[in-house]
Amino acid sequence: MAAHIINQVEKSKSQFDAPRLSISLAAFVLICFFLPWLQVSCLGLQDAASGYHLARNGEGALWLVPLAMMLILLSGLVRWIWEQMPAVFALISLVGSGLSTWLMLRERADIGQGTGLIAAQWTVWFWLGVAAALGIAASALNFYTRRIRAP
Repeated sequence: MAAHIINQVEKSKSQFDAPRLSISLAAFVLICFFLPWLQVSCLGLQDAASGYHLARNGEGALWLVPLAMMLILLSGLVRWIWEQMPAVFALISLVGSGLSTWLMLRERADIGQGTGLIAAQWTVWFWLGVAAALGIAASALNFYTRRIRAP
């Protein structure tokens, strides 16, 4: 009897882990959006650009990254959504994180590494943001598969 109760407590606790992880990772991606993503150097001069600067200076699609992260945060913070409609939470998280990852990597491909006199290097904040966005997708998929099997 006691083992059954402990098993139920552990099971209910693990169901809360995925939304918490998604919320934490979405907040991290949102923070990374405002940190330097790109360092550019030319003949000894250096400058850095964040996702915010890149979005503000012409790449308007990058504004979808913080918007998607805010939607994930909202859907994760509203307990009713992920308890009563786990598919909606999983869909928002998967689409939002997938779109964010694609936009970030597309921006990297568009700018490239730089050649010759101008060198562009992507910072660790950019790569951590990409990894966190992929982590949101993995967490949401795990959450959805566990919730669907659970009675």
